Amino acid sequence: VQLQASGGGLVQTGGSLRLSCAASGRPFRTDSVAWFRQTPGMERSFVAGFHRNNNRPYYADSVKGRFTVSRDNARNTVYLQMNSLRPGDTAVYYCAVGSSVILSNLASHTAYAYWGLGTQVTVSS
Repeated sequence: VQLQASGGGLVQTGGSLRLSCAASGRPFRTDSVAWFRQTPGMERSFVAGFHRNNNRPYYADSVKGRFTVSRDNARNTVYLQMNSLRPGDTAVYYCAVGSSVILSNLASHTAYAYWGLGTQVTVSS
């Protein structure tokens, strides 16, 4: 699976961005898909995603109520709508796909086999 993330950029506090991640190589409708983010010197942290066994979105506490994750299996694409952005959301955002992620590991970056290159999101104060 190859993943291509896009949609990052520079936005002011309170603004919005929509990230997209298109997958190629094989359909990911039976996989877990997620967004992570990373800042310099820190590990990748879970932002939002779907587990392969259900269609329910999961979110990190820090983004609940502001971010919305969605997936379009027909287009093999996952989206992350980010509203009310804050400077603390500044990071490189990555999409990830895994075929054997167990629910308790959904938020663990080590559980995912495939990663996109990432897209930079910068929120200015």
